[in-house]
Amino acid sequence: MFSVQLWAALLVLQTTLSGTVASPLPRAAGIPILVGNDDGWAEANIRAFYTQAKAAGYNTLVSAPAYDKSGSGSSSTTPEPLTTPGEYDSIPSGSPAVGHDASDDHLWYVNAYPADGITYGLANLSATYLGGPPALVVTGPNQGSNLGIATLFSGTVGAAAAAGMPAIAFSGASGSHRAYTELVAGDYSYVYADAALRLVDALLAGGVPYLPSGTALNVNFPEAGPGTACESGADVVFVMSRVYWALGLPIDAAQCGGNTLPTESSVVGTEGCYASVSLFDTSNKLDAGKADQQTVVDALGDFLSCLP
Repeated sequence: MFSVQLWAALLVLQTTLSGTVASPLPRAAGIPILVGNDDGWAEANIRAFYTQAKAAGYNTLVSAPAYDKSGSGSSSTTPEPLTTPGEYDSIPSGSPAVGHDASDDHLWYVNAYPADGITYGLANLSATYLGGPPALVVTGPNQGSNLGIATLFSGTVGAAAAAGMPAIAFSGASGSHRAYTELVAGDYSYVYADAALRLVDALLAGGVPYLPSGTALNVNFPEAGPGTACESGADVVFVMSRVYWALGLPIDAAQCGGNTLPTESSVVGTEGCYASVSLFDTSNKLDAGKADQQTVVDALGDFLSCLP
């Protein structure tokens, strides 16, 4: 069984010897990641992330809804057999409530809500396909932004909140719902996937427990792809933010010379290629407290930047 603790120890050793954190070590180690979303298991963004994460060396397992369940928040139900064809005709009508792709047993659908996809994957799939609990849960990248109050209704955020362990909800402004069969090299789905993996690398490099207990990250990317400021995942600049406006009060972690973090909307709306990174309380989806924010800011260090 893969040992996250062993990987963390090796990464510390590599950092000591080289002075930098190199991404090939954590990726090559086969770190297990469970992936879900609310757009459905056959949507382009989740498949792009799955493909890129596997290619990077992560042991990646998808457990996501059989249909588009956008806007379902933290809803939950018992999975049921399909009475109509699954998303983009990816599953025949009459199929069982839970199943996997015929050619890839790491691609699973769960005919229920986004939160159910994650909880089912954790309870019933991860031991078999990941060798134990994942190191991290990733949801998305969602098609469309999840900024501010939208986090209360987002199935992508709801799925991350349901994980009960370190999780990141990713969302991107570009595109529209489409099947994974429409993916083309270099488009926005791959930009989001590669940028998301950069943050995954950085978070895991900080060592366990990765995030404070009872928290998760909400990350929003601006428009991406050819002709935008975000033509590749390497272009994305990550900025620590907050979900809700703080009225200018100094109630946040110390970052960029102040104690009030910018809102997600202000980060994503800044000219350039800036992505917002907010720490939220999984019990209510509101901003996490100052101490927990500071833990994440300190762990990510120079990976985070300031707005111009």
